[in-house]
Amino acid sequence: MGQTQKRRTTPPECSYFKLFQILVIAGVFYFSSGTQVTKLVNDKAHLPCGYNISAGELTNARIYWQKNNEMVLSVIHGKTDVWHKYKNRTIYDTIDNSSIVILGLRLSDSGEYSCIIQMKKEEYKVTHKHSVTLLVRAEFPKPNITDVGNQSTNIRRINCSTSGGFPKPHLLWLANGKEVNAIKTAISQDPATELYSINSVLDFNVTNNHSFICVVKYGNETVSKSFTWQKSEIPHAPVSYQPPSLYLLLCLFVPVFVISWCLLKRFSARQRERRRRNDVESIEMERTSSIYSGTAEPSG
Repeated sequence: MGQTQKRRTTPPECSYFKLFQILVIAGVFYFSSGTQVTKLVNDKAHLPCGYNISAGELTNARIYWQKNNEMVLSVIHGKTDVWHKYKNRTIYDTIDNSSIVILGLRLSDSGEYSCIIQMKKEEYKVTHKHSVTLLVRAEFPKPNITDVGNQSTNIRRINCSTSGGFPKPHLLWLANGKEVNAIKTAISQDPATELYSINSVLDFNVTNNHSFICVVKYGNETVSKSFTWQKSEIPHAPVSYQPPSLYLLLCLFVPVFVISWCLLKRFSARQRERRRRNDVESIEMERTSSIYSGTAEPSG
């Protein structure tokens, strides 16, 4: 008496329903939970399905691989059929739980792939579904800087280029830590592969020291290459002796030889003329002396 009796309360029916919903959602998540695969262009990608089918069950199985509701591959009653876009580069792997391998990856292969398996008991029913997200990346290699040469007396040109990447790149030049303007920058895209190429030209004054960095940004990635220029210093060391060249010797010897030959020829001519005069004078003297001798004899 005077005590209140506690009544037993039964759990509401809606709580059982919520529990059932949670279990269903968990089951759906378990059977259709996806994975992500990241690969590079021209590489190969292994896309798992995660469901094992024995050789005996294969005749009663239908296996479909599709990408964004577009067919990739099907296996029906053990016969494999590959759609045109993936032909000659997609392999069905019966040993590894109904997975597929895509070779020679392209940028367009990126997307969500679904593996759907139907098994026949009385009729075909979906017994497994699995999704795989494939991300195909194309990384730009480290840029290459080429010294093009002088454009004028004090102006020199360098060229920075790289290719084979995605998405669309952006290139900038840094000189001693500060951004500088390029002469021109060109970007092109291959329509077949969708890959980009970029090329940029920079001119600088050779009378100063420089430290350049070519930076290429694409998406969240960056690649770069550095280039250093040291101005030429005037040497203070004494110039070493270089023996005269043959050409220089000839240039010096030939005029000396010609002048000497001319002088010798003139000297020889004068000598001959002097001897001739001496001979003439001797003859005249002999003739004169004979005349004088003839005149003196009668008076004796």
